[in-house]
Amino acid sequence: MQFLKNFLKMENNSQLESLDTNTLKLILKNAVEETREKQQGDFMQFVKKVWPEFIEGKHHKIYAEKLNRIANGELKRLIVNMPPRHTKSEFASHLFPAFYMGRHPNAKLIQTTHTGELAIRFGRKAKNLIESEEYNAVFPHVTLAADSKAAGRWESNHKGEYFAAGVGGAITGRGADLLIIDDPHSEQDALSPHVLDAHYEWYTSGPRQRLQPGGAIVLVMTRWSVKDLTGKLLDAQSKSSASDQWEVVEFPAVINDKPMWGNFWTMDGLESVKASIPLTKWQAQWMQQPTSEEGALIKREWWQVWESETIPNLEFIIQSYDTAFSKKESADYSAITTWGVFEPEDGSGKALILLDAKRDRWNFPELKAEAMEQYKYWEPEMVIVEAKASGLPLTHELQKMGIPVINFTPSKGNDKHTRVNSVAPLFESGAVWAPKKDFAEEVIEECAAFPFGDNDDYVDSTTQALMKYRQGYHVTLKDDFEDEPLDNGRRRSYY
Repeated sequence: MQFLKNFLKMENNSQLESLDTNTLKLILKNAVEETREKQQGDFMQFVKKVWPEFIEGKHHKIYAEKLNRIANGELKRLIVNMPPRHTKSEFASHLFPAFYMGRHPNAKLIQTTHTGELAIRFGRKAKNLIESEEYNAVFPHVTLAADSKAAGRWESNHKGEYFAAGVGGAITGRGADLLIIDDPHSEQDALSPHVLDAHYEWYTSGPRQRLQPGGAIVLVMTRWSVKDLTGKLLDAQSKSSASDQWEVVEFPAVINDKPMWGNFWTMDGLESVKASIPLTKWQAQWMQQPTSEEGALIKREWWQVWESETIPNLEFIIQSYDTAFSKKESADYSAITTWGVFEPEDGSGKALILLDAKRDRWNFPELKAEAMEQYKYWEPEMVIVEAKASGLPLTHELQKMGIPVINFTPSKGNDKHTRVNSVAPLFESGAVWAPKKDFAEEVIEECAAFPFGDNDDYVDSTTQALMKYRQGYHVTLKDDFEDEPLDNGRRRSYY
């Protein structure tokens, strides 16, 4: 708009009167061209042009910038997870296909969503947009081919192609420079692991194989499960560097106790949504933190929240280890959780509080050093290490150093599921607490995701400690520490 700015800076009307008509037309033409170039090159500017009622949020800027990189050929694999009613599909399935076709009028686009009917509806909206005056003002060189009648299948005047299909629909024989997958799962789909598996199979055998060399994929969806398409794609990515490597953007509805899209949603409105649906759905669909329905053996809401910055007076401290010795990125983690036994002021009886949690891929010397540091800091009365191949060497070393290690030996048939089920009543009864700390959130989320989460190291460490607690191994006699003053000073600070 520099030409227009210079135009408006003229000091008086006499300067305007001195310009001939051709000069004025040139100034105006240059201003229009400059504006058009910005709208052609920037998706957000394009959106504001063709959708004047649009209410912009901070997340839209990030979303639009990612789509710009797709249009520029700088980004080839993009996953965007965001809540309902936050302009997810309006961007991905209506506005961006038209924008991309304007930038690449000979491109081949495949647009999919969970039903063929909805996909065709989006195709109609994109088609109508290309036929509009607003679009023509931005991309005057791009129109529909004369014979483009179908809403779900049309062509540009430059031989570009658009094809809409529902998940599971046939797209054999079609190629794609851009594949857009918008909400591949419906609520009913998400209730069935078999359907989620079928959708992934459809993706790998269908759309993924239709992608042209150098083509791009955009997956935009609300999360439903750890086994939804986002979850499966990221799982494949973690297992092999040769698989598609995705750039992932997650938009939770609430950030730091404030609405992400504050000029559209209020906190009261979001709290009303949260109160109206199961917590698992809120966490998955609105916060992008899914846990499998089958995996919710330990529900998030069962954890009691310790609000204080200081820990309670503790009767007993338990430290629990799940061990693995390797620095390889593919190796399991070693996890250490520390628990305190105390009595809440409400008189509900003995309870446990998570004091600390650490996890890393330590080699054996590093793990031994970390164990000693944790022991010296917390001075636990009991240290538990599972008696498996990786745990026995640590047990021997710690015992030699004077640390009171007890080996945990699961009975036959006492698998991970059984262990989790055995301690779940402790959580459900409100006997397990956690502070508002990052380490606690990690443990809570991993427990909620079990058995379908990516990791279970914290789960193993947690269940091990709680099983010992439940068996009564924490009980001590009064005269054991009768002459020892209770040292609460250090134990009143989180690590």
